[in-house]
Amino acid sequence: MKAKSRYSLWMVHLLLIVGALFMVIPFLWMIFTSLKTLGESTQIPIVIFPKVPNWQNYSDVTTMLPFLKFYSNTVIVTIVKTVGQLIFCSVSAYAFARIEFPFKNIIFILCLSVLMVPSQVYMLPQFLIMRDFGWLNSLKALIVPGLFSAFGMFLLRQFFMTLPNELEEAAKLDGCNHFQIYRRIMLPLTSSGLISVAIFTCLATWNDLMWPMIVNSSPEKMTLSVGLSSLQGQFGTNFPVLMAGSLLALWPMIALFIASQKYFVEGISFTGTK
Repeated sequence: MKAKSRYSLWMVHLLLIVGALFMVIPFLWMIFTSLKTLGESTQIPIVIFPKVPNWQNYSDVTTMLPFLKFYSNTVIVTIVKTVGQLIFCSVSAYAFARIEFPFKNIIFILCLSVLMVPSQVYMLPQFLIMRDFGWLNSLKALIVPGLFSAFGMFLLRQFFMTLPNELEEAAKLDGCNHFQIYRRIMLPLTSSGLISVAIFTCLATWNDLMWPMIVNSSPEKMTLSVGLSSLQGQFGTNFPVLMAGSLLALWPMIALFIASQKYFVEGISFTGTK
């Protein structure tokens, strides 16, 4: 039995290693390509390692594009949307989990119904609203529609429902109202859920391409994803420069995930418990 268990454990680890390699290989290919010359990146047979690392690609991408402006726009939009979602999603999640009010379940189902509709369906109505507000080619058009997330609200609601009712009852005996219970008791106990929502929001906002491309055409208001897409030409693409820009745009999210991986996994694993 021990030998069989040890064999199963080795097989599981082998499958995990193979899966990890499939995940890492595209990232390594991006790094190697960012250090190649244009000829090496398109050479047949394929050149895996550059003969001489070409660090000029990283400086070229900052001169070909207003890269710092793209970076600042992306950081501003990501921070504001993340903070907004943490506020609005946590407040609404607490209300659905802990407060009884008329038609609560019906309203909750209506909110979740947004997850059943592809985002492309309501992009046109959102665009018309942004146009009527005069927000096209502005950061407000990127921020305001994403200040609330039905998924984030559902995720935090599950966390609030796992907390024992005795905590809330004890706080009410001490004279706390709902806002004080939410602020002083519930939020500190759902920190892992808040971090999970923050990571999801940061990743989605940082990598968003379609909506920023629709509402913004001014280079002064573009984000990194839209700016990097402009490097892909119809008749030719400088792949080393494109990979260098992609790597520069990617590292903040990698660092964020590594730094908060523990809380992220904990938040996802606790979502389905009650």
